[in-house]
Amino acid sequence: PYLTVVDIAGLIKGASKGEGLGNAFLSHIKAVDGIIHVMRAFEDDDVIHAEDTVDPVRDINTISSELRIKDINDLKGVIDGHMKRKIAEAAKTPQSKKRWEENLASYEKILAHLEDGKDARNGMDIWSNQDIDVLNELMLLTSKPVLFAVNMNLHDYKRKKNKFLKPIFDWVQANAPGATIIPYCGSFEDDLIELDAAGTAEKCKECEVVSALPKIIKTAFNMVNLSLFYTAGPDEVRAWIIRKGYKAPQAAGVIHTDFERGFICAEVMAFDELKEKGSETAMKAAGRYRQEGKNYDVQDGDVIFFKFNVTTSSKK
Repeated sequence: PYLTVVDIAGLIKGASKGEGLGNAFLSHIKAVDGIIHVMRAFEDDDVIHAEDTVDPVRDINTISSELRIKDINDLKGVIDGHMKRKIAEAAKTPQSKKRWEENLASYEKILAHLEDGKDARNGMDIWSNQDIDVLNELMLLTSKPVLFAVNMNLHDYKRKKNKFLKPIFDWVQANAPGATIIPYCGSFEDDLIELDAAGTAEKCKECEVVSALPKIIKTAFNMVNLSLFYTAGPDEVRAWIIRKGYKAPQAAGVIHTDFERGFICAEVMAFDELKEKGSETAMKAAGRYRQEGKNYDVQDGDVIFFKFNVTTSSKK
């Protein structure tokens, strides 16, 4: 899996009003697909904290509140602009008027949810299909999936235990149910940066721990609804990243638009099965090499050979 992760400074109280990096920073991260909250769960007098004390639950409450305030302010601006278009939309067609009214109802419903101290992602039991369409357009910060990476000292990371973990777990269960918590040791991961694979393995053996980075990457990859499929030829094997839910022609189009335009079929094997069987020939003998059509949902780990005809033109 491959992710682009942007490391950004932590928010302080009042960021939504311009404190610290302020509104410009909050607006900048609206385009991201997901958020990894890095939570400090270690005490060290040499590492200064903005609040002078270490309290990860206090910190995540501050951050969550600032993100929610930013969403509220942005949504109020959207509603103001929407109200200005009321007369114009009503004058177009009955359908335009109805769509305007439906959007307003969704805006007001989402705003009430946020003002009640709840994140947008935690309203899936109340959002209608119309509300979800509106949320997708708004790209609210609190609608994005989240992962919590808990930074511990090496001693606590080894034993996966310290006084901060239980309060963090309780907070996540109450405020971000379903989100993953991954403990890691930042200083240990930093030591691995300059090491090659052999050096990393030796360091992990010496410290009797494993790097949490692969788990963080894989979890975040799945969190933002990405998946991999592979293509293989005589010269190379290559992984391609797609959104979960892509049909076979869409996945083919990631390689080249001609593949999608002239798509005929996809010959598919599951990577785990291919690894077990050992070869394409063995997969065919076992009846596990199959052809799929244009409605096939590509699965994570599929190995695919696309058949296409570049002379085929799309119907006009």
